[in-house]
Amino acid sequence: MNVLLNVFVALHVIGIAALLGGFLTQMKAMGAGTARMVPGMLHGALTMLVTGMALVGLNQAQGSAVDNVKIGVKLALLVIVLGLVYVKRDDERAGKGPFAAVGALTTANVFIAVLWT
Repeated sequence: MNVLLNVFVALHVIGIAALLGGFLTQMKAMGAGTARMVPGMLHGALTMLVTGMALVGLNQAQGSAVDNVKIGVKLALLVIVLGLVYVKRDDERAGKGPFAAVGALTTANVFIAVLWT
């Protein structure tokens, strides 16, 4: 079971990397107002959602304690990010506000995961 958990953790980190990497590679374009939500950002957010749900389920199946408030906050942030990326995915320009929100909320999600104990 630990191997399966570690596989899902690795996939979760890959999803974060895809989402945050898509944001970071376009920060210069965001300053110019030409940033867009690339498909990798949508796929990264979906990967985070699916693997996150799997991780919660596997941890509960093992009998481990899960902080439901923390998971709820992380899920709420991810749903907002997913909504922004999904709605703006076909637009030629995402706009500075929504694009910056995706980066800020994704970064907040990472800090919540690491620092909230």
